[in-house]
Amino acid sequence: MSQPAPMATRSLVKSAIDAVKAHIREQGLHVGDPLPGEAYFAGELGVSRAVMREAFGALAALRLIEVANGRRARVGALDGSIIADSLDHAISTAQIDVADVWEVRRTIEVETAALASRNASAEQAARIVALAEAMTHDAADKGQTTEADIAFHLAIAEACGNALFRQIVVSFVPLMRVAVPKAWSTRQTQGERTDILEIHRALAHAIATGNADEARRRMASHFDDTIGTLLRDQS
Repeated sequence: MSQPAPMATRSLVKSAIDAVKAHIREQGLHVGDPLPGEAYFAGELGVSRAVMREAFGALAALRLIEVANGRRARVGALDGSIIADSLDHAISTAQIDVADVWEVRRTIEVETAALASRNASAEQAARIVALAEAMTHDAADKGQTTEADIAFHLAIAEACGNALFRQIVVSFVPLMRVAVPKAWSTRQTQGERTDILEIHRALAHAIATGNADEARRRMASHFDDTIGTLLRDQS
């Protein structure tokens, strides 16, 4: 196991990280814009290339910059996977539980449904409807149904027009890949499976027709029924 870096080195790296973030902010850089190299920052800050290399590595790990061999570092894009890693860690270390995550997810996704009903383009609305129909057609295939269900929620988040909401929903995907099949497994009869498929179709229709109140109600119903059943079974 490697030894921790001395406090002085960690302090220099933290200062270098802050300097790179300040440069991005002060220069008004956007996603994909190139950054000066490690040598530039090392000279400006009076630190070693090793310090800057560690700082760039930390920033890349946080997805704040993109680093690839043979090309300049670039400003990174908002990435929900960082939130996903934090959620997974928090659950695995018992800081939060799955019920906490789904309560937050319900609050967010009810609002994304309402926003999508107002902001979705015709193409986005058509995709949401198509994904709801795909779940109907693939109901016998659990793998395809799970992926269609996840894609359905992501499509709604994409259509809502709020990039932060979308990335938060993206952060839930690893948990969804575990929870969605379990939720579907609670629907033992054909009638129960048909009911949940109809909820998805009705939600898609509400979004496609621009009915925000109905979209909000249908999404809330989806969580209260399907996810609520799952959580009760786990308690």
